[in-house]
Amino acid sequence: MDVRRLFSIEGKKGFITGGAQGIGECLARAFAGLGAEVGIADINMEKAKATAERIAAETGAKVRAYACDVTRAESAQRMVEMFAADFGGLDFAINNAGIFTGIPMLEIDQKAFESVIDVNLTGVFLTAQAAARQMVKQGHGGSIVSTASMSGHIVNVPQTIANYNASKAGVIHLTKSMAVELAPHRIRVNCISPGYMQTDLIAGMKDMLPVWLSKMPEGSRLGFPEDLIGAYVYFISDASQYATGADLVVDGGYTLI
Repeated sequence: MDVRRLFSIEGKKGFITGGAQGIGECLARAFAGLGAEVGIADINMEKAKATAERIAAETGAKVRAYACDVTRAESAQRMVEMFAADFGGLDFAINNAGIFTGIPMLEIDQKAFESVIDVNLTGVFLTAQAAARQMVKQGHGGSIVSTASMSGHIVNVPQTIANYNASKAGVIHLTKSMAVELAPHRIRVNCISPGYMQTDLIAGMKDMLPVWLSKMPEGSRLGFPEDLIGAYVYFISDASQYATGADLVVDGGYTLI
């Protein structure tokens, strides 16, 4: 068995939603550096284009930007079709776009509640659906990986993010459900549940750091986007051919105690 080949993603083609910054940007740079061809899909086209150009210059890989509003089916479908036309196919899809509001349950209004569900859960479904349609049409399978969260397993404190938690729990079970439906087409569907990651998303919550660390195993720490690269590479490589419907928690042990 050629283990290097098993874990290789060289030549694979795929997109990352929310790819212009944070975890998405980190993954795009890593994938491109490993020889994959990458589409950076984001609602902010200006930022997506700048990120794509920067990564292409750094790695020499083929990296392109695409405008995509994951809450709109037609936008997701158009993005996937454009990617497949530009790259000659689609091997993997990373559904990574996500937001949160931080409004207490007793105060949040319907619009704010739904905004998180729309991006974090409906957006995952719509981009996964569009990707799966393309993969079924191609006829040789593929890999769909979504960014869930440890928040789909536990209730975070002291922050108040009930809608975020619900959306991520939904991603985990949606992943399992899609895995069953898409198995006959040799499409694997998995998700990754990160713990606290040091990204712009939690940059303004540093006062909560002592509380979070007190709930983690002694000696643990908050994560960096780079800590997630191996998990995503595993799921889009041939090394995970027998893995579908799985949720891989990468949280520094936060959910253990």
